Amino acid sequence: MNILVLGSGGREHAIAWKLSQSHNVEKIFIAPGNAGTALVGENISVSPTDFQAVRDIVISKKIDMVVVGPEQPLVDGVVDFFRNDDKLKNVRVIGPDKKGAQLEGSKAFAKDFMQRNGIPTASCFTVTSANIDEGIRHLETMNAPYVLKADGLAAGKGVLIIDDLQEAQNELRNMLSGKFGDASATVVIETFLKGIEVSMFVLTDGKHYVILPEAKDYKRICDGDKGLNTGGMGAVSPVPFVNADFTKKVRERIIEPTLKGLEKENITYKGFIFLGLMNVNGNPYVIEYNVRMGDPETESVMTRIDADFALMLEACADGCLDKVAYKTSPKTSVTVMMVSGGYPEHYEKGKIINGLNHLNNVFVAHAGTKFNQDGNIVTSGGRVIAVTAHGDSINEARDKAYNEIEKINFDGAAFRHDIGLDLINI
Repeated sequence: MNILVLGSGGREHAIAWKLSQSHNVEKIFIAPGNAGTALVGENISVSPTDFQAVRDIVISKKIDMVVVGPEQPLVDGVVDFFRNDDKLKNVRVIGPDKKGAQLEGSKAFAKDFMQRNGIPTASCFTVTSANIDEGIRHLETMNAPYVLKADGLAAGKGVLIIDDLQEAQNELRNMLSGKFGDASATVVIETFLKGIEVSMFVLTDGKHYVILPEAKDYKRICDGDKGLNTGGMGAVSPVPFVNADFTKKVRERIIEPTLKGLEKENITYKGFIFLGLMNVNGNPYVIEYNVRMGDPETESVMTRIDADFALMLEACADGCLDKVAYKTSPKTSVTVMMVSGGYPEHYEKGKIINGLNHLNNVFVAHAGTKFNQDGNIVTSGGRVIAVTAHGDSINEARDKAYNEIEKINFDGAAFRHDIGLDLINI
């Protein structure tokens, strides 16, 4: 079959790379893709949110299945667009419909959904400009730190964790006044949960589900989890504390109630559910839902899926996910992200990347790369290259990843040196 992957980052490269290993895939197209995805398929310069252009690709390239990488097309209703078009309605699309995508598109919707369905999460209070005074007073009843979340999509920047009450109150006003644009017209105030975060991933056809390998990602720009938040500086899979007991709790308290809730509310969901969890004294709480795979977690996760991924996605779309064989590699994967100097603030693009042809026994996912007019691979984003290595332990995988990453260079390149260190003695 022919598959179209929508997106341009490391997540999409990892997905396309995994799909390219499937025996029944004829050709993979990526829109718009990057310099790395060009190694496993054909890039097409089209935005994932330009549905009419995506439609033209699907028809002209005889696409059988569309895998939606980023969240924005899902929130905008790409699945509904396909279902309402006579020429597209038989094309398999991996992702939830527009209503289901509100699990990520609206924090308030997600919190209400969890409360309706008895899913463990932090208590919250929703604020708009109409009840801002109540929001200010609500903060006064809480203990620090104060968690403020923009309701809508804010490119990963819409969550503030603040220790000072007056600062939290001021930031609440700023958010409601447009600090994050329309995304913060509604703000969710949450109780702070103290614990260790983990990302768990579910593939579901709406009734059946598979738990994919979990991962822990690292958001801060500097070693020791210091500095500004980023889109993610690295990941490790598996996570030592995600044992059989913890996974059982996630199944019974979160995954199964989530799927029952979706079915009860007539939400069509055939795709990925990304559970951002907090492990609080051995008990899982949902910090957030995402309706797609994570990045850079996907770069670690895909290397540990020991199955025909295209067949899994096909079964997901067809409602028979329970009929497909699935195994997880026992190996540990460590992903280290190389970023542009200055990221996540101002950074330059167009820096030539050297050393990519000299790497051994690692998976290199391109995140922010492109070809320049001379045919060189150059930087085109803040997060540039993700290097993933396997090993029998975190230490072994770390050593391999860091040995290989030293061979890659571009002007201003930076990366964290401590990915996975905090998990070694857990």
